[in-house]
Formats: sequence, structure tokens, C-alpha cells
Amino acid sequence: MINTLIEKIKKTNAPIVVGLDPMMNYIPEHIQKKAFAEYGETLKGAAEAIWQYNKGIVDAVYDLIPAVKPQIAMYEQFGLPGVEAFQKTVDYCKEKGLVVIGDIKRGDIGSTSEAYAVGHLGKAMVGSQALYGFNEDFVTVNPYLGSDGVKPFIKVCKEEKKGIFVLVKTSNPSSGEFQDRVVDGKPLYELVGEKVAEWGSECMGDSYSYVGAVVGATYPEQGKILRKVMPKTFILVPGYGAQGGKGADLVHFFNEDGLGAIINSSRGIIAAYKQEKYAKFGSESYADASRAAVLDMREDIAQALASR
Repeated sequence: MINTLIEKIKKTNAPIVVGLDPMMNYIPEHIQKKAFAEYGETLKGAAEAIWQYNKGIVDAVYDLIPAVKPQIAMYEQFGLPGVEAFQKTVDYCKEKGLVVIGDIKRGDIGSTSEAYAVGHLGKAMVGSQALYGFNEDFVTVNPYLGSDGVKPFIKVCKEEKKGIFVLVKTSNPSSGEFQDRVVDGKPLYELVGEKVAEWGSECMGDSYSYVGAVVGATYPEQGKILRKVMPKTFILVPGYGAQGGKGADLVHFFNEDGLGAIINSSRGIIAAYKQEKYAKFGSESYADASRAAVLDMREDIAQALASR
């Protein structure tokens, strides 16, 4: 699947992933009203609004981008109907030819880790049948329980030719409380990066590993270090736009081949119509605003890479 992701990035010339992280206050009033008229102000009504909102955005941008990243917590907050909306979103994005990165940040050990890996990437045995669960193409994984928590995912990745992105240096302000701590003369995030490179050497695609890393756009200097530590690792970079990252901050996440990174923007794209820059579209044309935001992001990254 890493080969497929790279092919799609080359085809679209857009190393961009759109984070489908819906909140109810992002969803235009006309979508909410229609969903509530059908299902009431219920969890099912909220889930329907989320699904229709997502569908509008995907229809507007799928030809511009290689991948999407739905964050499962934004769906789980609405219970079983929300999880159903997550599944509908995953399935629809795959129908549109998009690579789906399930942002699940799972991290456990033993049979629990195996169950997460099977449920999101692999097939569960039901009698004589092997059946996909959520069936994302990649998922995000928390490595802080060590190899016991990661290797079950790697095993399924090898079986299914899918991938993972391991949290290494995250974009949130307090990430340094643990990730920047010095251990044996190195910051912890660098030691985790070394481990990601080691895990990745066991399952290579044509030029990059199935085992990727998450490194925040808000920490460009750390990104420069980690790019060297993990030369064959594809880096998922959150924090563009709404969290402060911009194209000029991102060049060090890429290798000399112009590949090696994919940049995530969530509310900066899916709620673009709420920004002054795109307010002219209005809430009725929220998806057109999202398309304009993708085009602007693509240009910003292209200019930054061209000028490095």
C-alpha cells in the first residue's frame, strides 16, 4: 500500500492528506437541519449529518488528493451511529480511489494489539469466513508500550500489504513533556525514530517502508533530525494550517526525491468556509471552499519544495 500511496502522490502532485475530523460546529446548518428532520436530534441524526458533510467534502476534493485521514474519536463520540458513519466514510473514500489512513492511535499489547490490528487492517475469522472489519489502508499506532504493541500491526501489514504510521514527535504543544526527554544522550523522540527505522527495515515497499512515522509540522527542526534518522520512512505530518505549520516549515520532512512525507490538514480544509479567506463561498458551498483550500495548500507546498 505504501507503493500505491506514492503513486497517487505523484499522480496528483499533492503530498496532502485531508483529515476528516468532523465536529458538529463545523457542519453547516442546512445539513444539520435535514439530518435532524429525518432522525431527530439524536445520535443517529448527528451521525447522518457527519456522513453527509464528509460526502460533500470528498466529492469536492477526491480528484486533487491521494489520501484522507478520518480520526475515529470524532465518530465514536456519537456512539454506534457515529462508528457506522466512520465505516461509511472509509468505504466511500475507497470507492473514490483514495487511500484511507485510519487515525486510531491504538497502543496495547498481546492479543489486544492483535485484535486492533485485525479489526482495522486485517481479516477476522468468523467460522470458515475471513472478513474485513473497518478495512483502512493505514492506521496510526502509539509505540509507548514497546515492540509488543507494534509488531502485531506489522504482522498484519505484511499479510495485507498495508501500513502503519507510528507516533514519533507529535504536533501538540505539550508533546515535549515526554518526547523531548533526554535518554542516553538523545531525546526520546529520536530513540523512537531509530526503532521505527528498525521495524521498517523488515517490511519494505519499492523505496519506502510500510512502517511510517508521525512527526508534527510544528517542530521543523526535529523533523530535520528525524528525516536523517529514518531515511526510508514515510512521514505523516500533522499540524499544517490551523496548528500553525506552513509550507516553508515542511521542506525538511521530504527527501531529495521530493517524496517521503505527506502533509495533513484537517479543519483548515474541512471547515475552510469559516475562514475569512474563503468566506465568500458561504456555508451552502462549504465543499467548494474546501476544494479551494486544497488547491492553495498544494501550491504552498509546491512553492516551498521548489525553493529549497
